[in-house]
Amino acid sequence: MGQKTNPIGNRLGIIRGWDSNWYGGNNYGDKLVEDNKIRKYISARLSKASVSSIIIERTLKLITITITTARPGIIIGKAGQEVDKLKEELKKITSKEIQINIFEIKRPELDAKLVGMSIARQIESRISYRRAIKMAIAAAMRMNSEGIKIVISGRLNGAEMARSETYKEGRIPLSTFRADIDYSVVEAHTTYGRLGIKVWIMKGEVYGKRELSPLVGMTKKSSQNSNNSRQRRK
Repeated sequence: MGQKTNPIGNRLGIIRGWDSNWYGGNNYGDKLVEDNKIRKYISARLSKASVSSIIIERTLKLITITITTARPGIIIGKAGQEVDKLKEELKKITSKEIQINIFEIKRPELDAKLVGMSIARQIESRISYRRAIKMAIAAAMRMNSEGIKIVISGRLNGAEMARSETYKEGRIPLSTFRADIDYSVVEAHTTYGRLGIKVWIMKGEVYGKRELSPLVGMTKKSSQNSNNSRQRRK
């Protein structure tokens, strides 16, 4: 079963939380469409900011958007100008108050989305796909990943017939639900057509209970930091 399904969807409610957190009610469809618009807009607007995930939480009048990125400086801008611009643009789309939280990914080598995007960018820059994949695998293993698997498919090197190649190092236990496996699918656009890149990264195993709400752990950390800063001022 674990071999065929999306490893993130397969672990929802066990060790993974949801990217949209709200109660839908009768307007469930409208909110889902609006979430999709927000994600598409942010992904297009911040295409060079190495955005990994966009998590959306809703209350009656407020939408809280959490962006995880490897390059927070590009999103924040000088004195927070870019974030303020983004807030105003999203306010026009949703007609609601917007709050944006930005969290930096300290180790992008262990983020499946960022690894896939990096490989796609290199392929589009005419770097050999084998070299790009081998460098990504070496970087992930160097950062203490327990395993990484990359599958690339399409007209590789402009071949007439499409094929797929698989590269793997370490272990990827897809049927173990406590295994923390990150997964992503990215496309590279070449002169011969699109190449599909799938990335699995095994980060370790989760024992005991894990908090599934994506913002709970983050808000705790931020409140602790603010408390520490207050104590220093005293």
